[in-house]
Amino acid sequence: MNRTAARDHTVHIPIGPHTLEGVLQMPDGAQGLVVFVHGSGSSRHSPRNQYVAQLLVRTGLAVLLFDLLTAQEDQIDQRTRALRFDIGLLASRVIAATDWLVHQPETQPLAIGYFGASTGAAAALIAAANQPEIVRAVVSRGGRPDLAGDALPAVEA
Repeated sequence: MNRTAARDHTVHIPIGPHTLEGVLQMPDGAQGLVVFVHGSGSSRHSPRNQYVAQLLVRTGLAVLLFDLLTAQEDQIDQRTRALRFDIGLLASRVIAATDWLVHQPETQPLAIGYFGASTGAAAALIAAANQPEIVRAVVSRGGRPDLAGDALPAVEA
């Protein structure tokens, strides 16, 4: 199946007092939704993730590319490199984004999977372990499952 018609939406995901920015790409008749969980030092603008997302959209999957850190947090992380390894924080952002997706009329009926890279894979695994009734699959590209710790045995996706 090769679909080309897709709608791109800039989204603002509320996370407590913060807002995370992203892009939701919805092909006509989407069959599922892949949430990209980028790795350390990366963002939703990663050419590698954008390329993979484009291929997934062509096959009929919706994708969400979003930043795990706010702009202010990213500036802090550029100096300290601390937040990119705060796997608990990153996982909580993935969980919150997933909760947001299941409450959006356009994405609510879609099965959700995660595509995690580097430290983002650990965050995706922890998020999947915390939402076994929602997350159907986790793909890790160059991931760090060792950083997911005690959550690994609980992953059912």
